[in-house]
Amino acid sequence: MKTKEVLKISLRQNAIFIPSAMIANDIKNLSGTTSVLVANVSKLGFTFSEALLHALNNVNPNYKAEVLEVLKEVLGTDKNWTPLVKEWNIPTGESLLDHILTYFWNVLNVKSGTTLQCGHIIPDRTFPLERYNGCPFCGTPFEFGEIENFGQGSKLKVLDLWTETDLEDFYKSLLQSKTALDATQVESLKTSLKYLPLPKTDIAIKETLMLVIDVLIEQGQAENASQYFKSPTDILRYLWFKNTGLLQIIEPKTIIKRAAKNETHLYEFMDAIAKAKIAAQKDLKLKYSRKECLMVATWLNNLDMEVEAMCEIMHPKRGMWVRFIRALRLAEYSKRKGFEKLSFLMDVFYNQVYDVWQSKVNTSRLKFDADKTFALLKQRPGLFARSLFSNMLWFGADESVAHFSEIIDKVPARLVFTLNMYAQNYFDPNMQRSVKPLGGTNKRVNPNALLKLYDDFQLEAMKKQVEDLCILAMKKRFAALTNTNKTIYIDPQLFNMPVSIGDRSETVQDLPVALMGTRFPIEGNEVRLFMQWGKDLPAQHLDMDLSCHIAYENSTDICSYSRLETVGCKHSGDIRSIPNKIGTAEYININIDDLAKAKAKFVTFTCNAYSNGSITPNLVVGWMNSKHPMKISEKTGVAYDPSCVDHQVRVTQNVSKGLVFGVLDVAKREIVWLEMTFGGQVVQGLDSKGVQALLAKLSSKLNIGNLLQLKAEAQGLTITENEIADEVYTAQWAMNPAVVTQLLID
Repeated sequence: MKTKEVLKISLRQNAIFIPSAMIANDIKNLSGTTSVLVANVSKLGFTFSEALLHALNNVNPNYKAEVLEVLKEVLGTDKNWTPLVKEWNIPTGESLLDHILTYFWNVLNVKSGTTLQCGHIIPDRTFPLERYNGCPFCGTPFEFGEIENFGQGSKLKVLDLWTETDLEDFYKSLLQSKTALDATQVESLKTSLKYLPLPKTDIAIKETLMLVIDVLIEQGQAENASQYFKSPTDILRYLWFKNTGLLQIIEPKTIIKRAAKNETHLYEFMDAIAKAKIAAQKDLKLKYSRKECLMVATWLNNLDMEVEAMCEIMHPKRGMWVRFIRALRLAEYSKRKGFEKLSFLMDVFYNQVYDVWQSKVNTSRLKFDADKTFALLKQRPGLFARSLFSNMLWFGADESVAHFSEIIDKVPARLVFTLNMYAQNYFDPNMQRSVKPLGGTNKRVNPNALLKLYDDFQLEAMKKQVEDLCILAMKKRFAALTNTNKTIYIDPQLFNMPVSIGDRSETVQDLPVALMGTRFPIEGNEVRLFMQWGKDLPAQHLDMDLSCHIAYENSTDICSYSRLETVGCKHSGDIRSIPNKIGTAEYININIDDLAKAKAKFVTFTCNAYSNGSITPNLVVGWMNSKHPMKISEKTGVAYDPSCVDHQVRVTQNVSKGLVFGVLDVAKREIVWLEMTFGGQVVQGLDSKGVQALLAKLSSKLNIGNLLQLKAEAQGLTITENEIADEVYTAQWAMNPAVVTQLLID
């Protein structure tokens, strides 16, 4: 076991892992090394629970040093946090005229002025160079400083003790999760699979299964892996995951289109679209060894499924299957003895002598044949659930709901809850919905045109029909479980935490995790956004932009590289090139009082890739917040203090140009954590109505507290006001969304 990696997993769950074998004795008095550790950790904004403090006091100093090292690494204390401008909260007075004059000075090679390290000549009486850590014209940094201010945070985050049992329970919960894992959970599971033995437990989601299969194959257990493949789609998902690193089956054309779009530039001559398409096509090229070909041929040949059914499942991804069949030489292997089923599969698939279920549904639906349509949909309850709303508008609510109620017990719980949550938005004829197409960015979609056929009273009745049906179904599922407990405690914080259904976050949270939609109260009058990128990369032009979009009642404003100061917001300056290996940083200070006086409604936090391509991997964005004023270094302008960090995320595998990572509600003085991708080189490309649609989607989500209330009602449990209860559900418990999904009973 690599303890450093496991420590990172535990930190995401607000804990520190200590193996019991490392706790050597039972000393009560704090040792000198423990006291030093506590002092250093408090500077970073953390403290220890009593149980963790006692355990740390009884481990060797090397492990204590490793705990501190992991905290520093996650918080980036070794990174460069120096912005372009010193004391950037005081405006430098630079103007567009300064940039124009400097441009002509360098084009004409005028020798008067100051020549900087980057080679640019800055004319006299333009930029105040004493205020800059680099070139104000090209954004290349030259001077770097250390973090000067630690421990300004007004609250210390308490870390708990994790034992081997906690680690194993967390590991199993990821495997048993009934919803798709987000990027943070995927990274934690990959680490667990790498360093810990695979526990004996059921794996609930296909995407999770791919990670397990990958480990088994790497360990030379391809035959053991074959038992997990139940359909050709499972095999295709694994092959695509190995080729792209994506757990969802995203079409090649979608990936190529996204890569090309990311290479578009505001200035057309700087576009690299053709080059990006060629590179993406090359990356997606399929090439397999003989050993791999035989392995996949064996998997397909041994599937316990009728050939016609296999072909029908393969049909929606026919184009991809044709490419894989050729690359894997399956036609050749189908001629071998013992591969008769594969041979039959190739024959049926290429000659298309099979029926497609979806085409039957579409045909009967267009013919307005309700009986046949519903008979077909009942064969596949999951797809019936996904099309329920549109069928209610097409065939009528009463008939659709009546048919659906016959098979609702076979529908996965996550889909039942999704229907209950989104009915309110779907049947609103005036509301645009937020959707994220597979492999794309968040978009707004207009209401279903058929909503115009119904009046408000009928639409309200439809909402109630769906909600009543779904709640009744979940109560039945809870009531069917034997529960001898009498009392239950539900932490009030759980009523502000949405159930994680349908959220596929693409960023990693290395600090204690928060569910999308979680609200962070602001303690003081200031919020400080930060962005750090370029760590471990060689010096190069790599322009990432930190920006914010300010929404008023009838107008909007921005604070970005093009507008360094506006009402309530100040930017630290635009850095366009990164120094060697240490990275660079940008900040924005947000003054709540100033925004409130100006009657601002919302401030949306964004980062964008101005350079060609998507947001660079390992870029970190987040915000700081403290009851006390947060200082800015007078010498260098460094404004980062790890103890003030409220929330931060790290980009791992992002295919977008822009990312929204939070929204400040000025009136409520709270920040909503959300993740929304958008295609835009600058903040002006942000669709503010799309953000509102996503917020509406998040607010409609069932919260964990309400879900537990439903459980209590169905199982006859009495809700207590303190933690002295048979069942206790705290905010700490809810930090692991995979555990929460166990409430989704199938």
